[in-house]
Amino acid sequence: QVQLVESGGGLVQAGGSLRLSCAASGGTFSRYAMSWFRQAPRKEREFVASISRSGGSTIHADSVKGRFTISRDNAKNMVYLQMNSLKPEDTAVYYCAVHSGSGYYYDLVSYNYWGQGTQVTVSS
Repeated sequence: QVQLVESGGGLVQAGGSLRLSCAASGGTFSRYAMSWFRQAPRKEREFVASISRSGGSTIHADSVKGRFTISRDNAKNMVYLQMNSLKPEDTAVYYCAVHSGSGYYYDLVSYNYWGQGTQVTVSS
């Protein structure tokens, strides 16, 4: 049983920064690609960023490119999302997820474990 726990969310003014963390346990962390998704009020859950098993390859949604950076530390079983230049439209619950090993990185059904989420609120 894999468990994921997100932390680091909070309230920040537009233009500010936050770093989200996701701690993983119960599996061999380095075997899994990891991603961040977010879900804003009244919206569908959407892909934010993904990182390969080794950390050598990353993908970021167009909406966050140049502002957000995903990273991981396999020795610590951690994945991070550095968020800079935050905008009110970034307000959402942010979730980390474990890729199942098959399927597209942007597809929700490709992920078999999810964290509880952490709230990010960006004020204007």
